Amino acid sequence: MALDSCECLIDIGSALFSLPSKDLRKAGRSALPVSRVRQIMMYVAHVVLKLSMMEVGRGFGRDRTTVLHACQMIEDMREDPDFDQLVLVVERVAHAAFRDRIGL
Repeated sequence: MALDSCECLIDIGSALFSLPSKDLRKAGRSALPVSRVRQIMMYVAHVVLKLSMMEVGRGFGRDRTTVLHACQMIEDMREDPDFDQLVLVVERVAHAAFRDRIGL
């Protein structure tokens, strides 16, 4: 389930931010806009879907420490009200898309 959920979140991120999903799936370093969207989606996978950092890492082709870094970055950036609104919208979309899986 974790892999499927991450795949779905990658597709959602691709649609919301108008980025090719292959860019979000690509291994290695990416341009800042791509890596930032990936970080947001990893954060949402961990916070909204309650996946472990290990599961999120597997689902996004990254390791657990990368997911930890992403979550810390997004948490810190949420102090900016505009960025917080953006993440809130992504969280709401994830809640709607996964409501049957997360018991909402």
